[in-house]
This record gives sequence, C-alpha cells and structure tokens, in this order.
Amino acid sequence: MARVFVSNRQVVVPGDPIAEGSDVVVESPYIERIGNRYYAVVIGLATVQQEEGRVRIGLIPLEGAYIPKQGDVVVGIVEDIGITHWEVDIRSPYRGILTVQEALDRPFNPATDSLQRYLDVGDYVVAKVVAFDRTRDPLLTIKGKGLGRVTDGVVVEIKPSRVPRVIGKKASMINMLTSETGCEFVVGQNGRILVRCPSRELEEIAVLAIKMIEREAHTTGLTDRVREFIRRERERRGAR
Repeated sequence: MARVFVSNRQVVVPGDPIAEGSDVVVESPYIERIGNRYYAVVIGLATVQQEEGRVRIGLIPLEGAYIPKQGDVVVGIVEDIGITHWEVDIRSPYRGILTVQEALDRPFNPATDSLQRYLDVGDYVVAKVVAFDRTRDPLLTIKGKGLGRVTDGVVVEIKPSRVPRVIGKKASMINMLTSETGCEFVVGQNGRILVRCPSRELEEIAVLAIKMIEREAHTTGLTDRVREFIRRERERRGAR
C-alpha cells in the first residue's frame, strides 16, 4: 500500500518526503529512498500519478548544474583547440571533448593541417554525448543528422533544469512553440536552445516565449498562456 505526502506539481525542497510504501514506482534520479520512504534530493516539482494500486512519483528539478548523459544533445561553444581535438563548453562542471574522428569524414594529418580550419574558438556546435562516466570528460560527436557547426539562428540560454518544461509532456510545449511561431528549435539538454526563424520579429517572439517558460516553469496552465502570448505578440508586431 502506498501513501503520498504531496500533490501533483507541488514544489518540494531537499528532505521533503514524497511517498512511502512498497507500491511506489520512482521515475526520477532526484528522489532518494530511505527505508520505506522516498525523499526529494533537489528543489523541484513533484509529479504524482495514481494507477490501480500503485503510485508513480517523479521530480522535475528547478535548480542544478547540467550533468551529461550518454545520448544527450547539447549546444556547445568551442573553448580551446588541441592538436587532434577541440575542448567544448557545455555549461557543465565537465568540459566536452570533440575528437577529430568524431568531427571529420576525411583523414587528418596534424603535421600539415589545422583544426582551426574546421572549428574555431567561439564557434557554436550542436553535438551529442557519446560517452561519459564521471571519471573522464564527456566525449562528443558532431556526426549525425542535425549535428555540426551552427551557421545561422540565435542561441538562447536557460537553466538546464527548465529544459523538460520547454519540451513539455510528450513534447507538447515544443510542438506548440514550433506551430505558433513557424520557427525551428534545437533544444540542448544543457540549457542552450538554438532558434531558427523565418523573420527577425518571429525570432524575438520565440526568444521571449522561451524566457517566459523559464520564468514560470513552476506554474500550471503554462502552455496555454505561452500560446496566447505568442499570438498577442504576433498581432501587435504584425509578424506573419
């Protein structure tokens, strides 16, 4: 039998009890079990779903640094160039490493060629984390569909903990942003979002909408409010 101590989407802080019992399914790494009780380990929004004798609990963090995971898509900035690799800022305590093998589809000779020809310091890249185990810096790749050097658009930074809210349940928020603005969004799990829009006016509206989501991530009914904001701004600016 499960017992729940919080309501769905209630804000919790570290140490708050969320639930107890044997029929509890945990769907977040930010919940710790002590004995038969489950506690929050970060500040965030608790999620509670009751179903046929079981309770599913989760926790959407509202604060915290980005910790890489294998398979994550990130938007990084080239910080330094070595002989056969680039060092990439991914807004994490760990620095991303992009090797020449994970960037180029051609042979590379460091004696006669320079990595600066392909990616320079300050360049933005959309990359994927291919390996990370906390004993070494995460390895990145820019080989794959949608990956590579950023050549257009604008990059918006939000708190990494707000990324799930920008995406939304079953991608509801990001799909709404795309349909209402006509823009393309590449959401990095590290809190950098690449925005490409048909016009400067739509780009400005999209950026304001993302910042609104970050600011009001803890509130309910946010998708509808952001949709209304976008429509209102498009009408006011004459953005089509």
